Amino acid sequence: MGAGGTLSAPASAPTPRHRPGALHPGAWWLWALALGTAATRTTNPLLLALLIAVSAYVVTTRRPHAPWSRSYGAFVKLALAVLLIRLLFTTILGSPIPGTHTLVTLPEVPLPDWAQGIRLGGRVTAEGLTFALYDAMKLATLLICVGAANALANPSRLLKSLPGALYEMGVAVVVALTFAPNLIADVQRLRAARRLRGRPDKGVRGLLQVGLPVLEGALERSVALAAAMDARGYGRTAQVPAPVRRTTAALTLGGLLGVCAGTYGLLTAAGGTYGIPVLLAGVAAALAGLWLGGRRTVRTRYRPDRWGARAWLVTASGAAVAALMFLAAARDPAALHPGVVPLVAPSLPLWPAAAVLIGLLPAFITPAPHPVPAEEPS
Repeated sequence: MGAGGTLSAPASAPTPRHRPGALHPGAWWLWALALGTAATRTTNPLLLALLIAVSAYVVTTRRPHAPWSRSYGAFVKLALAVLLIRLLFTTILGSPIPGTHTLVTLPEVPLPDWAQGIRLGGRVTAEGLTFALYDAMKLATLLICVGAANALANPSRLLKSLPGALYEMGVAVVVALTFAPNLIADVQRLRAARRLRGRPDKGVRGLLQVGLPVLEGALERSVALAAAMDARGYGRTAQVPAPVRRTTAALTLGGLLGVCAGTYGLLTAAGGTYGIPVLLAGVAAALAGLWLGGRRTVRTRYRPDRWGARAWLVTASGAAVAALMFLAAARDPAALHPGVVPLVAPSLPLWPAAAVLIGLLPAFITPAPHPVPAEEPS
């Protein structure tokens, strides 16, 4: 009861400034990319299988109940397809690895002189298939690690966390991700309505008659979204001096070139010495360019994701795995790259395997996903 006998509305709880208990999606991506980087430093199938098991366990225990989190299975299938295609190519086109254990001899197709060095068919050796399997497992593990990042990190929250220089791109992708389910729902709704009226909903005629209302609804939503964005000042930019703009462009372009060169150095054996310094310099220059580019964007974030202690620990666990694998590749390359001539069983090096297990830390320090609410009985 307020002054003068009037009723006063109860004070509502303030909206939290940050998302409580939510892990920053960028931490999941950095963790997964670090595991993928570790996978590029070895062809030992036991270590690669251990990296896959670590990512699979974290995904199983920390994957949220959302449609986008089901992408992990698709990446696993893609990785299996990579393995099969690589083995198939080795079987048909042969392998440069000499071998003495012949598994099968295929009919060899004679090729012209200009195709020297290439053969179709011939002997298929166990050494050649084993080498192809080891090499393909490295790429398959990298794909599975990327799939883990897709399954753990909310794509909408990740795009909203982009720096100010990439604000327009993030908004465009978020709008596309938001409108795509609406278009699918409109198509299903209109097809169901046509079936109830006894009209065809399949074939070219049904598609044309359903497509026009769908496009009309998409156009109406686009106009409404454009009006809402214009009312909220979207596209407003601050005045930035010309020298700052030129510096921003130079830093961003040079940083991206450095990232490409450093990544190439990490993925090749010859570039192991310059890969890390060039990559770090490129990342630093690109981040400086993005920070300067963000000065022209005047905007605020609603409930931004906080980069807290858990995000640092998740990122550090992945970085530790990658750093220790680099150290192991430098100190004991034979253990991380088992030979196939002569054909011997690979061994599991103990301390690199223990380093890979550090990647399990996010499964114990991050918050568990919210359980699916049970449906009430009718």
